[in-house]
Amino acid sequence: MKSFLKTGALLGLLSLTATSCNKTLDELTINENKPNAVPASVLLTGVLNDAYEAPNGSYETWNQYYLNNYDYYGNNRYDFGGGTEYYTTLKNVGLMEQQALAAGSPAVNPYAALGNFFRAYLFSRMSLEMGDIPQSQALLGLEGLTPTYDSQKAVFVQAFKWLESANTDLGALIAGGTTTVTGDIYFGGDLKQWQKVVNTLRVRLLLNLSKKNGDADLNIAGQFASIVGNPTKYPLMTSSADNMQYVYVEATNNFYPNNNRNFGQDGSRKNMSATYVGLLTQLQDPRVYATCEPARYLVDTQGQSPTSFASFVGADAGLDLGVMYNNAGQQKYSLLNRYRYFRTLTGEPTIQIGYPELCLNIAEGINRGWATGNAETWYTAGIQASMASYSLPASSTYTAYFYRPGSTDVKVVANYDTYSIPVSFASYYAQPSVKYATGSTGLTQILQQKYLALFRHSGLEAYYNYRRTGVPTFTTGPGTGNGGRIAQRFQYPTSERTANTTNYQAALQSQYGGNDDINGVMYVLK
Repeated sequence: MKSFLKTGALLGLLSLTATSCNKTLDELTINENKPNAVPASVLLTGVLNDAYEAPNGSYETWNQYYLNNYDYYGNNRYDFGGGTEYYTTLKNVGLMEQQALAAGSPAVNPYAALGNFFRAYLFSRMSLEMGDIPQSQALLGLEGLTPTYDSQKAVFVQAFKWLESANTDLGALIAGGTTTVTGDIYFGGDLKQWQKVVNTLRVRLLLNLSKKNGDADLNIAGQFASIVGNPTKYPLMTSSADNMQYVYVEATNNFYPNNNRNFGQDGSRKNMSATYVGLLTQLQDPRVYATCEPARYLVDTQGQSPTSFASFVGADAGLDLGVMYNNAGQQKYSLLNRYRYFRTLTGEPTIQIGYPELCLNIAEGINRGWATGNAETWYTAGIQASMASYSLPASSTYTAYFYRPGSTDVKVVANYDTYSIPVSFASYYAQPSVKYATGSTGLTQILQQKYLALFRHSGLEAYYNYRRTGVPTFTTGPGTGNGGRIAQRFQYPTSERTANTTNYQAALQSQYGGNDDINGVMYVLK
């Protein structure tokens, strides 16, 4: 019966083909009642949404910004599982480029240029999580079902080539009068803005490879000097208006991850981390008033001023969760500032790649001797840009809003106590702990300020900076898991163990002694 069915199907197909004006099988199976191709612009929008990294998840606990104190909603452990995969998104990047060409675009077109950017962005992101990854043999369809792993070094060498190509092509398009692209939810299609993002990402990736500065193939210092020293060829962000940031829109039910609808879950069952709050209060940094609230136990029971830096306290990220839960119940910790983060549905835009970080990355590179320039100028620009994002004036008063105890509705402004707090950047910067001091001390200052500027932004970038530099000090303890250690990497997805066994095992052997070890040290950290 099987043979008969197969033969009958084959004869029917031959007959149909002979009488169908030489149409191909693909053409004959198209459903004309449904869309059969997605425009490049729609694919670009999808890629941008897929690449977005939000606040309020596990990344914030691993960055030691914002902690869980109630185990129903999670813990603060570093028992990393599988890293994030972006291969489906990268497949859509390729489809986006194909659709642009099918629609008549020339070989050099906005979608192709942005495609190279996204390849560099997403492959490097996966590599920073896991180490070696399939890249050159990935996304080949049936020919690439078991891709070999490219070394982490090779991943970054290729990423820099893609970014160079993206910058060159965007520059040529802009010079030729093509300045926009359709489907862009970040910059409204402005290719000039995207060219700045391309080069700003490249500076970030160079800093992620700071331990590999001596590698001739990577040429870290040389690349850095070329980009920073030639803004005509390599335009960079020049203000926070250039930020690649995800904007939340209430009309489309696209809400900020913290908002007045989930306040009951997040408002008190999470609290601030001592790593973040402690650094702010140590530096007497006014950003603490914008991002945190004072610990009510200290204000209401101990009589401390709500605007005293001593009233802002974070929990040690390594605390046993039961101990943290008990202390949080007694209101001994600062909570996330409810006026800023919970009062509305749209919160603040979430920066993916931004100007404050760029300034501090350039300051770090100059401090390391990779290029000539004034590290202090970039350092102060980064601090001021971060402070401005919280509407902290350079010299005036800042109105702080702290949720009033006993209030029942975070949406109502009247439920907040207000305090006018004198703010002076000059006074802040005059502190020896803040004023740039050059050398190794200056490097620590830059890294501390970068950590503060990345609060709630840019995914795991704060963790990556800690991982390669040890700044700021991340705390550990019983609540850390993993034997009280900060994990060094994510594991590979479990599917690799069975679907790509040989290459998976070879990658583990070459990097981590044959074990998918979250404490294994990847190439960029050696």
